[in-house]
Amino acid sequence: MSHDDSPSPAVTASLIALRDRLNSKFPKGLTDCVLGYRTLTVFFDPAELSRETLLGAISDLDGKLDVASNNSEYSSRTIELPVWYAEESGQDLSTVAKRSGLSVAAVIELHSSTAYNAYATGFAPGFCYLGEVSEQLEMPRLGTPRRAVPPGSVAIADRQTAVYPSRSPGGWHLLGRCPLPLFDLEQTPPGLISVGDQVSFKPISRDEFLSMGGRL
Repeated sequence: MSHDDSPSPAVTASLIALRDRLNSKFPKGLTDCVLGYRTLTVFFDPAELSRETLLGAISDLDGKLDVASNNSEYSSRTIELPVWYAEESGQDLSTVAKRSGLSVAAVIELHSSTAYNAYATGFAPGFCYLGEVSEQLEMPRLGTPRRAVPPGSVAIADRQTAVYPSRSPGGWHLLGRCPLPLFDLEQTPPGLISVGDQVSFKPISRDEFLSMGGRL
């Protein structure tokens, strides 16, 4: 299902509420529920739950949810991620500053002083799309994506920001590096950030980055 409203924390809360109620109503029939910016994709076992029954429940529950209020029992977490902002750790930092007409220090201040909402996961395990970046830092994706982006890279594209959890291709502008693991199969849940969380970034030094387990 999808919301007609623009992406917002209220829409996310409404989708989380619907997901939680569906999981409670059909503990055996549902196999997975995936949250997006304005969508909830539901996977189910037809041997346990019919499509008609599921659609009826979605229609009934969705009609009872008010986007203007938080109907979910989910408690949004606030996560602070340390980031070493530097040209050595974020090779596009100076370019972003130049294109935005700001100093490097101003770019760091703008990016790290905003509280971001976690709207969706995808692209790679542990990769979470966060919004919204200040209009002053809005940048289109790179024309040619890099073949390899280092794990922990903090990046921006359009009005979004994210942390690359693992080494992978990527077309976003790199501002710095986070030393914390974003995805660990030994943890529950394995992803550090979940949809609905609030995320902020705290500038740290190179020495702090290394002392916290960061790798160059």
